[in-house]
Amino acid sequence: MKKISIIIPVFNEEQSLNDLYTAVNSLMNDNTEYIWEVMMIDDGSTDHSLQIIKKIRETDKRISYIHLSRNFGKENAMLAGFDYVSGDCAIVMDADLQHPPYVIMDMIKYWQQGYEDVFAKRKSRGKESLIRKFSTKLYYKLLQMIAHDEVLVDVGDFRLLDRKCIDALKNIRETQRYTKGLYSWIGFKKHQIFFEQKERITGKSSFSYIKLINLAIDGITSYSIMPLRLSSIIGIFVSFIAFLYMCFVIIKTILIGDPVQGYPTLIIVILFLGGLQLVSIGIIGEYLGRIFYETKNRPVYIISEISNSTPASAQ
Repeated sequence: MKKISIIIPVFNEEQSLNDLYTAVNSLMNDNTEYIWEVMMIDDGSTDHSLQIIKKIRETDKRISYIHLSRNFGKENAMLAGFDYVSGDCAIVMDADLQHPPYVIMDMIKYWQQGYEDVFAKRKSRGKESLIRKFSTKLYYKLLQMIAHDEVLVDVGDFRLLDRKCIDALKNIRETQRYTKGLYSWIGFKKHQIFFEQKERITGKSSFSYIKLINLAIDGITSYSIMPLRLSSIIGIFVSFIAFLYMCFVIIKTILIGDPVQGYPTLIIVILFLGGLQLVSIGIIGEYLGRIFYETKNRPVYIISEISNSTPASAQ
């Protein structure tokens, strides 16, 4: 009998956890041909999420949990789930019920057909604001232009991963993680299904625009070195234009002379070149900062409490 694991990162979701458990419990009870395991990773919640998870576990031992010592971020919380789930495959889903549990059975169907990464693509982005929809679309277009690997548009973390994929992701221990890019990087046989993203039943998303911008920067810098190359290309281009202009000024001065003028132009050029230099330094700084964090070799996450203390690799 196959074992199915469900990984659910949780951060301040006290209002939705009972509804989430009701939906997942119904799914598990209706499909008893599988052994089910639900791993909830409490990512340092400051509300009563952990207490609610513990109460659920008291009545249903299929529910396990990991409580991280602080908020390490969703990417690192998912790695904790990969490290400790023991299923033949694992489904990653959000705790806010925007990922409908009934889609899981469709994923399992294609997994049984031999696919190793069954990912769910949103048909629409729901009631997101126009600014967020536009910025998301622009971000994916930019990522598609600079990425070496395929970029899956409107595809999040809602997917089924075979044990092969889980083990591959566990071996990637980088601290600055962009899991959406890692899914494509590890390869394996993939299949796409579509789903209608639901609206949050309660509460509000913890992803502010600042966090989304940080995630976008992480995605670009983790996925490609093109910004560094682009900075070099712009530098070469500007230097070439400056050289041509220098030749023009020298020839003009020799042939017809040139009175002292052009102060505004000079200031504009200086400010423009200074701005380019600062942008280039900032890009280099982003990559240098990542090197700095990786050389520290700190653990990706720290566990404060766990209901099942044995990592999957040791089971």
